[in-house]
Amino acid sequence: MAPRKTAEVIGAGLAGLTAATALAQRGWSVRLHERDSEIRAIGAGIYVWGNGLATLEALGLYEEAAFNAHVGPVLETRDHRGRVVEEVPINGPGQARVLTIMRDRLIGTLIGGAEKAGVEIRTGSEVLEAGPDGRVVTRSGETARADVVLAADGVNSRIRGQYDIVAHRAPARQGATRLTVPRAPGFVPEGDEGKYIEYFSGRRRVLYTPSSESSLYVALVADERDRPASRIPVDTMAWIRSFPHLEALLSACAGVPGRWDTFQFLTLTRWSMGRLAFLGDAAHAQPPYLGQGGGCAMMSALGLADALSGSDAPVDQALRDWEYAERPTVEHTQRWSHRLGRLNYVPDAARASLLKASGHLPRLGASRLRAALTVPTGAGRFAGN
Repeated sequence: MAPRKTAEVIGAGLAGLTAATALAQRGWSVRLHERDSEIRAIGAGIYVWGNGLATLEALGLYEEAAFNAHVGPVLETRDHRGRVVEEVPINGPGQARVLTIMRDRLIGTLIGGAEKAGVEIRTGSEVLEAGPDGRVVTRSGETARADVVLAADGVNSRIRGQYDIVAHRAPARQGATRLTVPRAPGFVPEGDEGKYIEYFSGRRRVLYTPSSESSLYVALVADERDRPASRIPVDTMAWIRSFPHLEALLSACAGVPGRWDTFQFLTLTRWSMGRLAFLGDAAHAQPPYLGQGGGCAMMSALGLADALSGSDAPVDQALRDWEYAERPTVEHTQRWSHRLGRLNYVPDAARASLLKASGHLPRLGASRLRAALTVPTGAGRFAGN
């Protein structure tokens, strides 16, 4: 019997956990390194579109992840006067699927899937070096070699920093404070409580996202130079002045723990070299305006496992084939996310007219939802046990 192929995965975020689980389910011996003492979910709620949901289905984890998730009927964009200027019907026949899930539930589900598949999860294990020859070196001094090494260690990847492969990296001019508050009546009109709604006012946005029966994810998006808007704890009065009709919702954010993050846009000259590959934000970070950072990471990670396990090609060739298959959709989505961020700098009236007009262009809508409507590579050929 041939020895099991081995993988060292660096980083226990969505990309790392997905790749580790998918490889282990396909018979690989996988070790996952997380530098923190425990795996933590950074953020609040998360949008998981059809490509991410199909990935969870392929791993056999959909039912657990989707338990108590919110299924909204529409995404709406509203202008500075609270008027609907764009709506995207979802979760109906022929429409894009999307659930909103608490991020800690999604991460917990993926951890459970990895453990069930036999992944060895090492917390408190910081990888200092990784090479195209499959070598990894940890802070504890341990050196190991594997058939493949996957660096999924985030937008500030230490491993990526060892190589001159960044094609473009630009902090966006915007960022967000993300919070979770208890769902309560009165935040929005009763008929809107189950919707996903994005409100614009000047250069600020408020994202209203039910994420479970009891939890509401709120994102407060602004220019990073807008000091009152980016202040932690949240300066609720500064936000209420921009969104007086959301006073009840914004008042509920007072004193709630949150964190401000500036968005990032990142592309690489290549996603792999030899036996080393980069995944998730380490390879293709994007602003969150399409809610596809996690979905693209999970979809691409599943595609990688399929490419490595679906043929007898050498690892370096399999990784090149994986990039060739996955990169067009991922980078298309990155560009869309980047463009949508520019709406912050369009005057209110012009932005409202632009968004209204976009609703009459079906091809534009299909392009925007390209990733959401993509069936991940390998999703139909394998399902986790």
